[in-house]
Amino acid sequence: MRMLGKTALVTGAGSGIGLAIAEGFLAQGARVVAADLLDGPPEALAAAVARGEALGVRMDVTEPDSVRAALAACAAAGFDIDVLVNNAGVIHVGTILQTRLEDLRRVYRVNVEGVFNVTQAFLPGMIERGGGVILNMASLASLTAMHDRFAYSSSKAAVMMMTRSVALDFVKQNVRANCICPARVHTSMVDNYLKTAYAGQEEETFRRFSEYQPVGRMIRPDEIAGMAVYLCSDESQMVTGSSFLIDGGVMMGV
Repeated sequence: MRMLGKTALVTGAGSGIGLAIAEGFLAQGARVVAADLLDGPPEALAAAVARGEALGVRMDVTEPDSVRAALAACAAAGFDIDVLVNNAGVIHVGTILQTRLEDLRRVYRVNVEGVFNVTQAFLPGMIERGGGVILNMASLASLTAMHDRFAYSSSKAAVMMMTRSVALDFVKQNVRANCICPARVHTSMVDNYLKTAYAGQEEETFRRFSEYQPVGRMIRPDEIAGMAVYLCSDESQMVTGSSFLIDGGVMMGV
C-alpha cells in the first residue's frame, strides 16, 4: 500500500489516463477525489465511493469558480488534498496555418490555464498541512516538435516549465512537482478520433499510430498510472522538478 494515508485529487478522472491513475491510487491505499466535467463519479469508482474511499466532484478546470467549488466540496467531505494530479487536457490537430485563434485559446484554457487554476486553488492547503505532491500530465510534445500539433505542443511545453517553476518556488515548503511526458496512449479518445478523422481507415491508422513507438504499440493507461504512483508516493521523496518520458523508445534515437 504505497500511498496509504494520502488523499489525491485527479482532474479529468472520468476516463482514460485520469481514471487509470485514480484506480491505481486507490489500489495503493490512497483516498481519491475524481474530478471531471461529468456529474458524479465514474461508474468504475462506485464501489470505492460507497466505502468512503473516493469522492466524485464536478470541475471545469477552465473556470476558477468551479475549481473553488470543488475545493469546498473536498473540504466539506473531509478530503484534504495532499496529492494533486493535473491530468485534464484537450488536443488540437493542425499547423499554425490550420489553427484558428479560438482553437489556440481553447487548448490554452484547458491545458495551461486549467493547470494554473487548479494548482493555485489547492496548493495553499498543501502548504498549510506541511507539504504535498503535484503531478502534471505533460507530453512527448513538451520535448520535441510534432507534425500538426502547433497548439497542443506549445501548451504542453508550457506545462513542463510550469511544473519546474512550482517545484523550484515551493521546495522549501515540502512541495514536490513533476510531470509525465507520454507518447501515444491508447484510450477511448484515440478510438473516437480514429472513427471521426480517419473513417474507413481506422485499422491502418491505428497500426501507424502504434508503430510510431519503436516498441510497436501504444502505451496503456495503467502504465502511466504506475509511474504516477511512484512519483506521488514517498518512494520518490528526492524527485522534484523533473520530467519523465514514457514513450516506447521514440526519443532514444534513429
